[in-house]
Amino acid sequence: MSFPAASTPEIIAAIVFAVAVVHTFSTKFFAHLAHIQPRHAGLWHLLGEVEVVFGFWAFVLVAVLFWLSGKDAAVGYVEGRDFTEPMFVFVVMVIAASRPIVTSLIGVVRLLASVLPIHSSLAVYFLCLSLVPLLGSFVTEPAAMTLAALMLRDSYFQRGLSNRLKYATLGMLFVNISIGGTLTHFAAPPVLMVAATWQWDTPFMLSTFGWKAAIAVLLNALVITWIFRRELVAKGRVESDSHRAPTPLAVAGIHLSFLVGAVFFAHHPVVFMGIFLLFLGFTDAYKTHQDRLILREGLLVAFFLAGLVVLGGLQKWWLQHVLVGVEPTALYFLATSLTALTDNAALTYLAAQVDGVSDSFKYAIVAGAVTGGGLTIIANAPNPAGVAILKSSFDDESVSPLGLFLAALPPTCVAILAFQLL
Repeated sequence: MSFPAASTPEIIAAIVFAVAVVHTFSTKFFAHLAHIQPRHAGLWHLLGEVEVVFGFWAFVLVAVLFWLSGKDAAVGYVEGRDFTEPMFVFVVMVIAASRPIVTSLIGVVRLLASVLPIHSSLAVYFLCLSLVPLLGSFVTEPAAMTLAALMLRDSYFQRGLSNRLKYATLGMLFVNISIGGTLTHFAAPPVLMVAATWQWDTPFMLSTFGWKAAIAVLLNALVITWIFRRELVAKGRVESDSHRAPTPLAVAGIHLSFLVGAVFFAHHPVVFMGIFLLFLGFTDAYKTHQDRLILREGLLVAFFLAGLVVLGGLQKWWLQHVLVGVEPTALYFLATSLTALTDNAALTYLAAQVDGVSDSFKYAIVAGAVTGGGLTIIANAPNPAGVAILKSSFDDESVSPLGLFLAALPPTCVAILAFQLL
């Protein structure tokens, strides 16, 4: 396959992007170095933070562009990037993780779990991996990821689960969140990138992608709950919050309004950042009904995604060439594979720039992008949020990229069957 001529900055950007991807798969190695070389533990911990990787290499790329093309060109390139998605993910992640919203969702999940004719630990676990990911189609995938990860952390991951179950759960969560956001046209980042250009609306998404995704999500959650049922019953603890003062209904409603407002204005950073500042003021005024806001975790995730935006902006020259002219079925599997190496929203964004593509091309690229969204941390925008919340439960407080990839393969295969055969 011959690639089109590329400029020097584009070639260097491709190299830096490849190095960043390799670094992402090496974070556990750096975390281990921090333990065996305490003299430089700070540096190794920094390089071992998966949320730092793409932001770090984005700075390297900007420095190289500054050296090659001068200040104006380097600054102009950065200012020409659209950072709306990183900002939105930060805002919705912090709001969704606030105590009134989390406790409200936990209450709903427990109520539904009490109706299911199985042990409460199994019922809550099943709903965390099925209902909540599908809820992401309405509150956005980053919010669903945040809520599910917090519930899984408190009721299961901090209870001494085996590594096998933790990785299986993380891989399942990532896959189900990625495909579970396809019931609507505004919740999943890869769908958001093409919905306006291709004139896709919610009825179209539900009839073309959503029902297939829902079947895959429910089947995935059912299978993993059955396989690990004994360990979940033995170690899972769905504890009540009776020792804490209940959250007033008005406070929970106001928090939900902040979340809905941010989601409604997801394309308008000036508006949703204003809503976020009001949210911060409200939480400060009613501290008794709040826990610590996950500002640090949210900022790290936003930094990761912003780095991906900077690095991904110069990858079009080879990505688009790879995608064009491929038979739809082959394109589907190609998109699934490429998603593991680059953000699926970036992949669909590039596809939307191609003129005169067929409906089968559009289906293949989007279905493949969401199918592969759980294979790596960088594959889907909400994944870093899940890692930021759950990684403290893993050895060395680091998630193995290989372990995640292997754990995500089975539910990914279920998604492949759903999107290709149904």
